[in-house]
Amino acid sequence: MMDNFREECVSKQKSFLDNLTYIFANIVWVMLFILAVSSMYGIVGMNEQGQMAVDWFSVIIMVVSGGIALLTFLNKDKIKMEYEYTFTNGQMDFAQVYNNKKRKPLGTMNVRNVEACGLVSSGSFQRYINMPDVKRTNWFLNREANLFYFFFKKEDQKRIIIIEPSEEMVGLIKKYINPGVWQNN
Repeated sequence: MMDNFREECVSKQKSFLDNLTYIFANIVWVMLFILAVSSMYGIVGMNEQGQMAVDWFSVIIMVVSGGIALLTFLNKDKIKMEYEYTFTNGQMDFAQVYNNKKRKPLGTMNVRNVEACGLVSSGSFQRYINMPDVKRTNWFLNREANLFYFFFKKEDQKRIIIIEPSEEMVGLIKKYINPGVWQNN
């Protein structure tokens, strides 16, 4: 028997502003790193009496610019974030991918455990999302896409996951869900 397998990577529709922001983030962290390193040379100096003294302004500049440079460096790849959905015989795996370099697993779900699923544009989505104590998880990037939801309970917690799969993946999901789970309206 052949496996039903499909892997999709969902990326944000490319925009000039996203590319500009990524380039700007790289310039910012490099400039702030240079500022932090150069301010290290001014930390210890001589005062008017000829004694060694600490220049606290240089220390503050070094710590602040170094901290912002480090935060910018660590988070710059999140500007080019993607979601990856992998479907294998009823098992869905979700991951975030940062700049095609770092992969962060988000979770795994068996679609047979789903209580309801369908398109976000359907009326059924509003019924489930407006339930009290529902935890919503958005794993999509393009609001104008044909969004899809899964409603399920895990450890007595009601949850909804919203993704943006292709029509082919929706077709595979429909093959594995239990009868009555697909919601049209």
